[in-house]
Amino acid sequence: MTTTTLAVLVPLLPFLGAAAGLFLGRIAPGFVRPLAVLPSLAALALAAVVAVRQGGDAAIDSATELTPTGSVPVELALHIDGFAALVAVLVAFVATCVQIYSTGYLRDDPRYPSYAALVSLFTSAMLLVVYSGDLIVLLVGWEVMGICSYFLVGHYWETSEARAASIKAFLVTKLGDVPFLIGLFALATDAGSFRITEVLSTVASGGLHHPTLIALLLLAGVAGKSAQFPLHTWLPDAMAGPTPVSALIHAATMVAAGVYFVARLLPVFEASSAAMVVLAVMAAVTMAGSGLAALAQDDIKRVLAYSTIGQLGYMTGALAVGDRGAAVFHLLSHGAFKALLFLAAGVIIHASGTNSLAAMSRMGNLRARVPDAFWTMTVALLALAAIPPFSGFFSKESVLGAAEHAATGDTAHIPGAAGWIVLGAGLLAALLTAAYATRLWLLAFHGRGVEAPDHGRQPVAMNAVLWVLAVPSLALGGLAYRVLPDWFDGHDLTPTLTTSVLGTGVALVGGIVTYGAWRHTTAFAARAPLGAVAAHPEGDAGLVEAEAIASHTPAYGDVASAPDPADPGRLLLGPLHRHAASGFHLDAVYGALFVRPVLAAASLVRFLDREVVDTYVRGAGTLPRLLGAAVRRAQTGNLQTYVSALLAGTVVLTVAVLLVATGA
Repeated sequence: MTTTTLAVLVPLLPFLGAAAGLFLGRIAPGFVRPLAVLPSLAALALAAVVAVRQGGDAAIDSATELTPTGSVPVELALHIDGFAALVAVLVAFVATCVQIYSTGYLRDDPRYPSYAALVSLFTSAMLLVVYSGDLIVLLVGWEVMGICSYFLVGHYWETSEARAASIKAFLVTKLGDVPFLIGLFALATDAGSFRITEVLSTVASGGLHHPTLIALLLLAGVAGKSAQFPLHTWLPDAMAGPTPVSALIHAATMVAAGVYFVARLLPVFEASSAAMVVLAVMAAVTMAGSGLAALAQDDIKRVLAYSTIGQLGYMTGALAVGDRGAAVFHLLSHGAFKALLFLAAGVIIHASGTNSLAAMSRMGNLRARVPDAFWTMTVALLALAAIPPFSGFFSKESVLGAAEHAATGDTAHIPGAAGWIVLGAGLLAALLTAAYATRLWLLAFHGRGVEAPDHGRQPVAMNAVLWVLAVPSLALGGLAYRVLPDWFDGHDLTPTLTTSVLGTGVALVGGIVTYGAWRHTTAFAARAPLGAVAAHPEGDAGLVEAEAIASHTPAYGDVASAPDPADPGRLLLGPLHRHAASGFHLDAVYGALFVRPVLAAASLVRFLDREVVDTYVRGAGTLPRLLGAAVRRAQTGNLQTYVSALLAGTVVLTVAVLLVATGA
């Protein structure tokens, strides 16, 4: 079987699995779990074969015209280079892990068949984005992911939080997709084709007429899809969905699509120095702001959500300094340890008896309760904090090293300002990342929260997936930075001495300072123990999470509502804590700029419709009704009345005729 045929099957198999799962979900529920896991597993195997055959050599291109357009053709095209081959493996790998994990996490969920089918469709759409060689076909996968995220984030639609989060995710990403679509058409107009290879050839020959405008329009869509400032606000709220969905969105699909798109079309953005500086500023603000916000969150999943935003900022920062190899390296590394972090958080949420709205301050004695989650999450947090020799160290240092080269003028066509911006923000983000990772580890596994009664060991499928993901989180970086340059245009990914020392140093400072703050606050809080928690009902993790979100209370009972005074984040942030906890009030700004004007306009339209349009409509109906009533009065049914009226009319007509004749 040819490599092209195998590549076509990679996104097709999850799509067929989704269709079959939806069809058989009710009539043959026993097939739902195999149809959820096996297509993703088969896609993973085929993606691995495609990657081996591609081997980092020349890109595999294949195309057939999809439909005649009369102008710019739309083609069903594949473009598989080293980047696409490896990202596809990541997507299929994480999706398979999520599907296996979900068989235990949502084992009692009545809507599991539709959930599993949507996850498969989500996976298929992302794989289509990865392999597509035509921008319109890529756009199809891009938009299908948006629809899937709407349904998956709103899986627990009984709760107002899930409904609001799904709508917010859809609208905010669409806000970026409108200029993104315009940018795609402008790009295709300049290039004369939607084919990615043709677009890149046009850029190389200097045929792009409006590079800055096109790049900025495309960046709007990237900011929405990859949750970059200022369109990042949907991602923390999306935690209202099931935890495995969070793992999928944050690690391999949706948010990775924007970064991958820029990496694939990086020469388009490099054609405009202004666009590269804008990209650098966007990355810097995202990294710094998300790090501060993560340090102030109490919900464990919201901490990880802001963490994802910051790590995506690292990736866009690498792209801003012209190194897509470093960006995709961090994308691969981050995909493994962030999936592990979210899936371990799902185990913790279930075992701790807290909901995802007030989690960490209420957690207690979890290290002994969930040893698998403790050890694997420790590995993932060390990778997140970029502590050597874990994978995050090598990928994050490749980003900082690329920023250093750009700052010192060693990278052609990249403004030195972009390098300094990314380097400074990256080092600050490294400090903040280590701080909130340490805080999460301390509060989750060594917190003073009230211990909920134990309800047994987690399903084997959930724990097994954690250990599978721990392997690349630990070992991927040390192996990848030597191998990946052959796949990534030959860019050297070896950590440099300066950024390695600086990055590791600030990370250690962040972790040590946070630990010291925790010891200080713990000693102070020891005089104010929290209350006791009641026994909890038995239940499935996903259903417990949904019920907890709906009630705004701990899932397995109630505890003191006051925040845990042993939170080091409050001490470290001081007066900034309140603002950081609310995401620096960006939602309030959007509410004032967009939501309130739209609601006011809707109220005005409603008033005009009710008081003006309806008045004319009612008037148009009233006049015929009055005329009909007048005519109805003449229809008495009395024969004498009709004869009298006839005679009277005859007399009147006769007199009128005589008067006319006399006058004549």
